[in-house]
Amino acid sequence: MTHFNSGGPGAAPAHLPLSGVRVIEAAQIMAGPVCGLMLGDLGAQVIKIEKFPAGDDARHYQKPGDPAMPPSFRMINRGKRSLALDVRTPDGREVMHRLVRQADVLTENFRMGVMDRLGVGYEALRAVNPALIYCSISGYGGVGPLADKGGFDLILQAFSGIISATGEPGRPPVKPGVSIADINAGILAAFGILAAYIHRLKTGQGQRVETSLLQASMQQTYWLAASYFSNGVNTPPQGTAHALIAPYQVFQCADGGIAIGGANPAAWRRIAEVLGHPEWQDDARFASPQLRVQHRAELQVLIEATLAQDTAAHWCARFDAAGVPVGPVHTPGQALEHEQTRAVGMVIDVEDGHGGLARGLGSPVTLNGTVAREAITPAPRVGEHSLEILREFGFSEPEMARLQDTGAVHQAPRPRA
Repeated sequence: MTHFNSGGPGAAPAHLPLSGVRVIEAAQIMAGPVCGLMLGDLGAQVIKIEKFPAGDDARHYQKPGDPAMPPSFRMINRGKRSLALDVRTPDGREVMHRLVRQADVLTENFRMGVMDRLGVGYEALRAVNPALIYCSISGYGGVGPLADKGGFDLILQAFSGIISATGEPGRPPVKPGVSIADINAGILAAFGILAAYIHRLKTGQGQRVETSLLQASMQQTYWLAASYFSNGVNTPPQGTAHALIAPYQVFQCADGGIAIGGANPAAWRRIAEVLGHPEWQDDARFASPQLRVQHRAELQVLIEATLAQDTAAHWCARFDAAGVPVGPVHTPGQALEHEQTRAVGMVIDVEDGHGGLARGLGSPVTLNGTVAREAITPAPRVGEHSLEILREFGFSEPEMARLQDTGAVHQAPRPRA
């Protein structure tokens, strides 16, 4: 059975595919909230369950003394509403059960067993709503010798081999500059939820969806795993270079770097020609893809000696004209300010909560050419929408007053003008 929301403050435009789908986000920090963000951008109504007064732990990832909501929290919690609920209490658990009866999806990313001990685990909530899609994101997965361990992005990037294969040759490995495990786990959770939702539309049955930071990290190692399984060799750090292709890396020009993709013989031929050295094609060191990989360091020296004669913009224009895959090495700011980024909907306007607009990242998926909604509501304060949500789920005014009196529910006061 599908519980479609008829409208109200949490409703999304009807043309979005998940409009009317209610998601209870009992998740925090990053992996679970990324999942909720993606579902929300597809139209789902995402209700964020938070402890109070502290709320989601990510609310405190900010500079000392800064009272504002951290930009990192605002980024992945926009468009959601917050219900401050103490599920440790009998009243709190009963509220959760009543919400779940009318919900479609619940997401959580706590250690294994925590939700069960609170009385809101999969079996307990499935008994309340057999059509519920219950999504768990754990650290190491739900089975195996490490199932009980908590998971963190840094730790699972290290565990999975990603860090050992990242960095410059001959130097210590480094962590990639983004949260690969957390973000990918959120994407995979959303992917699993959508698959389960299709199953439910066919059968009426809900199910449990599970993924983990370990699985999300290991999934990123396709080519590292292919190399190991084929010859037993661990891929070492290679900077921006590719283990199987050359030239395919960042090269330095007179004023900065550019990434050049010589992924096939035609691209390699054009690279040599653009750089004014067609004779490289006949050089015995570079005569085949395997030899170019073997002599990558020598090839890099030759290419950069030529690139150093002009700017990155000059060489990008030359390679573009010749049909060679190329791109500048942007700072995050340069990428965010680029007109192409805005054109595809990856930079959007978000209400700032003070009557204005701020910028945020949009959905990476378009449907029928439609980009993410503009002027999406801002990330909520802890408990900002508690009573509003309870009313939508059929709670009476006396019930809400009692829940506040017992401390099971907290409604944030209105901010001062």
